[in-house]
Amino acid sequence: MLNRGIFTYIKGFFVKGHIRSVKAKKNILASFLLKGASVFISFALVRVTLDYLDVTKYGIWLTLSSIINWFVFFDIGLGNGLRNKFAQAIAKNQEELAKTYVSTTYAALSLIIITAYVLFLTINPFLNWSKILNTGPELASELSLLTLIVVTFFALHFILKIVGVILTADQKPAIKDVFELFSSLLSLVVIYILTKTTSGSLLYLGTTRASMPVIILLISSCIFFHRDYKRYRPSLKYVNLKYFKELTSLGIQFFVIQVAVLILYSTDNMIITQLFEPAKVTPYNIAFKYFSIITMIFVIIITPFWSAFTEAYVKKDIKWIKKSVQKLIYIWAVLCGLALIMLCLSNFAYKVWIGKSVHVPFSLSIGMLLFVVIISWNHVFIYFINGVGKIKLQFYSSVMESLVNIPLSILLAKYLELGSVGVILATSICIFPRSIWAPIQYYKIINNRAHGIWAK
Repeated sequence: MLNRGIFTYIKGFFVKGHIRSVKAKKNILASFLLKGASVFISFALVRVTLDYLDVTKYGIWLTLSSIINWFVFFDIGLGNGLRNKFAQAIAKNQEELAKTYVSTTYAALSLIIITAYVLFLTINPFLNWSKILNTGPELASELSLLTLIVVTFFALHFILKIVGVILTADQKPAIKDVFELFSSLLSLVVIYILTKTTSGSLLYLGTTRASMPVIILLISSCIFFHRDYKRYRPSLKYVNLKYFKELTSLGIQFFVIQVAVLILYSTDNMIITQLFEPAKVTPYNIAFKYFSIITMIFVIIITPFWSAFTEAYVKKDIKWIKKSVQKLIYIWAVLCGLALIMLCLSNFAYKVWIGKSVHVPFSLSIGMLLFVVIISWNHVFIYFINGVGKIKLQFYSSVMESLVNIPLSILLAKYLELGSVGVILATSICIFPRSIWAPIQYYKIINNRAHGIWAK
């Protein structure tokens, strides 16, 4: 009887309540299951990759892949612009407009990436990747070829990723998580086979990691645009430059914010490589990945709320928004407690996970703990602010954060001799001010008291 009662309560939790909340809860549950599997696979990938490559080569791969990922922001914010505009169009039952947004975004992104790719092909022969990555000259030719292969697959990924944006805008982020799960699983299988059949090769590893997401997204795009999202399938007939301006008016601001995020979170590997050596990148990323469990859990929970906040704000359902934010704050507090437990167990967890091949200083774990607590708190309010499109203050704040981050990282890491800890500490210092102004802006908007920059 007790088990039946628990089952009934759990079932009721996921089917009762506002339709928007029910949709979010179902996606959160599915994402937890999928992300849980993905986390297990990603942790296994680290161990298998370290077995395949040595610590230095693994650090080189981490740094190179982070550099390539910088160019994800070449979409000038079109992805986030589409996310908001598509959600608004669906909320108003404007299917033809939604299809126009999708078609215009695909056309614009294709033009952008083709231009960028041709430019890369022109300059790549003149780039000294061994110097960029602070490695020996003997790796120069291999790194140049590897970069060409990875960038080629990245260009395809750049365009194909739009299907994931559409699913997220339609409050179905769990389906996008399936893509990530399968690409990680395929990567794990292929890299494991490589460990048994070849010696450690950056070229084989990079090709595998870059190609798997593209294969999965290509298959997924074909399936979804011929079935569930057939009515939104991109078509040249629906490409309309008039709507390009709508997408980029908000998208340009998102673009600047994304560039700031890039500088804050994606330059760490390069800074550590240049200040110290590629091998130092490995323990930094081990600690980052370990504590990213907290941010991953929170992002799973909060992702459906971005588009849900958009819909609720359009429909003026303020009561639902307030209630949802209160719940998210409570979840954040619980996750902070979990992060402290993870800190206490960190040394043991590292040994079980990666053995004794890599040493992660406890001070680095403390730095990562501070970072995930701050960024998770910020997410509560930034996701609401992004959802309602009032991002002008975030725009200016992001610019300031990006200008300060790199010099502060160098100051703390090199001149104050904090090492890698100084790099993550600099990031935490930069993002801390938004922990203050973001809740204030949320309060002003939700209570209809936002004026000036608070309302833009």
